[in-house]
Amino acid sequence: MTNGMTRADLLGAPRFLSSKDFYVLTQVYILFSNPVQLCGFAQLDCSPSSYHILKHLHHFLHLKMATSSEPTPSFPSSSDPSAPEPAAIQSLITHLDLQPLIEGGYFVETDRDPLLIPSPFPPTPATPSHPSRPGFDPALRNASTNIFYLLTPRSPLGHLHRNRPRIIHTLHRGRGRYVVIHAEATPPRVETFVVGPNVEAGERLQWIIEGGTYKASFLLPDREGGSESKSGLLITETVVPGFELFDHDFLTKARLERLVGTEEARKLAWLVKPEEE
Repeated sequence: MTNGMTRADLLGAPRFLSSKDFYVLTQVYILFSNPVQLCGFAQLDCSPSSYHILKHLHHFLHLKMATSSEPTPSFPSSSDPSAPEPAAIQSLITHLDLQPLIEGGYFVETDRDPLLIPSPFPPTPATPSHPSRPGFDPALRNASTNIFYLLTPRSPLGHLHRNRPRIIHTLHRGRGRYVVIHAEATPPRVETFVVGPNVEAGERLQWIIEGGTYKASFLLPDREGGSESKSGLLITETVVPGFELFDHDFLTKARLERLVGTEEARKLAWLVKPEEE
């Protein structure tokens, strides 16, 4: 079937499609990306059942194409860390008091729950060279923490890394793509998806990265096919239990190749932080 899709992928639709209908609809989808436009173009009966099938097909194909394509940067990372951000983004950085983050982008911690709980993690640091904050006790964790995180045209990439705790991400503005490596899967699995306001096109407003899972993120233009991001990608990250640098490590190129193989590692190598190569 077109784009590697089978009729089994349409489970949840109110009826099955014939092979002919299925082929026609997938070809029409290539020309039009909205189920309402699909109905008009194919002069189909837009009953609730037909619309549901088309919308289901639209959502599946969008995700299928997104996850099968090789991730490539939309904005080049600046070679000059002192280069100014666009005025609107610099204003946002200033008003939110954002600071550069070791992964790339900018952040500020907005909340650290004063409730302390026993740590569920190993008592040794994920990266021995990472410093711990003053007063940190490896046997304890704050129940949760929150940060704002911002990717910008001057700092558009958050390099591949993982955290021991679970992280809930919530979109505020902008668009971006996440590349997630499920290192615990057998074999390890690579997932990629777009975050943004266009939920009809499969973009996500909220997403969860489980502890121990590697992730990278990079900025996308404000609209598909565009070339600019006026406000960057601004999200909130809620970390449970709370974030500690003690629980953080970057992915190296050597480990990336062991996880996903030589060919896939070649495609993803630009997401690795340079000093971790």
